[in-house]
Amino acid sequence: MSKKYTLNKTSIINKSVFNVIGVMSGTSLDGIDLCYARFEQLDSWKFKIIDVQTVDYPQKWIELLQNAILLSPSKLVQLDTNYTLFLSKVISNFIKKHPEVTIDAVCSHGHTVFHKPKLGMTLQIGNLPDLSNYLNQTVVCDFRTQDVRLGGQGAPLVPVGDALLFSEYEYCINIGGFANISYEKNNERIAFDICPVNIVMNHYAKTIGLQYDSEGNRALKGTVCSPLLDKLNSLKFYTTPFPKSLGLEWVQEYIFPLIDSYELSVDSILRTVVEHSAFQITKILKGINLKKGLFTGGGVYNTFLMNRIQSLSNHEIVKANADIIEFKEALIFGFLGVLKLKEIPNCLSSVTGASYDHVSGCVYLPKNIINSV
Repeated sequence: MSKKYTLNKTSIINKSVFNVIGVMSGTSLDGIDLCYARFEQLDSWKFKIIDVQTVDYPQKWIELLQNAILLSPSKLVQLDTNYTLFLSKVISNFIKKHPEVTIDAVCSHGHTVFHKPKLGMTLQIGNLPDLSNYLNQTVVCDFRTQDVRLGGQGAPLVPVGDALLFSEYEYCINIGGFANISYEKNNERIAFDICPVNIVMNHYAKTIGLQYDSEGNRALKGTVCSPLLDKLNSLKFYTTPFPKSLGLEWVQEYIFPLIDSYELSVDSILRTVVEHSAFQITKILKGINLKKGLFTGGGVYNTFLMNRIQSLSNHEIVKANADIIEFKEALIFGFLGVLKLKEIPNCLSSVTGASYDHVSGCVYLPKNIINSV
């Protein structure tokens, strides 16, 4: 079995250019995002995206991951083992597209099964040391666990990348399974989850045979259910101060039962969720009083949702290019891995609520490299 990597501090800290593969699997289960990027440390950090790919989950894996939270501990261990092998095959196929490049590290988020930071619990499968052996690559992974041990939310982790790679924007909002925001206040990075978005809409779109509501066209046909909207907007999470984060279990406990109790058409559910999401995002934007923001994540392609945000907020909404919209999280997890290798803090206490800024993640070497040093 691999062991944690003891860094050669001098060579790594003096290194200024890194070629890495960033890997991300989101709660919406729309696939595994892979981003091959080059990071260079000059006066500031620069990056170049060289190649990207989303690998769709087979139906078997969608069902397994959707139900993983219900598994017994022993079956969850087996799922972790199987998922690590599956993930290694996906990543290996991506790396084979670039045989001429020396990869410094594969930096992987894994897939979140449950996230209960208040209970000191978070689990991302696919972060086993075996991943480095399967790939024959240095692997940086398991970015959330240490932060939770230090009293943090273990999320969001992307804001470090927002601060160092996208500093030209006053704030960054990612709309994926959940919407989250990141911005600077009093020389500190502030970030938190805003509300669930695609994790809810995709759930109901699938009940009518759709993977998602393309451009919000089905929501556009629906009618807002005002009583449901009021109850959604009244959920306690929205008045809880940051740092705060959301997970699938919260949606299953509070959102799905509430929506299902109204027996609405799918179109009207989608319309109400769009309005709820737009309202919550806009409320935050008005509260921070910043104007120029970068919007990323699959939710940006929901034209109806973006139009509602624009209409309610009157903010300058900048949509990134397609690679950034779709692969920003994979890009930044690659960057978090680089920061880990260079022993630069990649988890900020102002964001997660941990007891101090820290360098998070585990680094593993494959057996053949360990045996040669």
